Amino acid sequence: MKLVRFLMKLNNETVTIELKNGSIVHGTITGVDMQMNTHLKTVKMTARNRDPTSLDSLSIRGNNIRYFVLPDALPLDTLLVDDAPKPKNRKKDESRGRGGRGRAPERGGRGRGRGRGRGRGF
Repeated sequence: MKLVRFLMKLNNETVTIELKNGSIVHGTITGVDMQMNTHLKTVKMTARNRDPTSLDSLSIRGNNIRYFVLPDALPLDTLLVDDAPKPKNRKKDESRGRGGRGRAPERGGRGRGRGRGRGRGF
């Protein structure tokens, strides 16, 4: 299971997040998107070497997150079950030979475009 898929299941959980700049954010998750952007409510943010600040809501860009500290009471065995639908298998003939490259060498292969002087009636 991808980490982001797991984090998206953590709505209404209170977590602590450490950012790459050293700040600590403690709040309740309201949502996580595919880029790991995390939206929190009732936030207490402690910037490095500063006093804590209380905020009603905060959004953190995913690439600024160093790690999440999860609560001990979190039921990991149920959250880590991968219940996402699997992509359906394509037919064998669709998965092979698609695209314009990979032709047999006796048919010309690469370089058939410019300056060969054949194939278009010239």
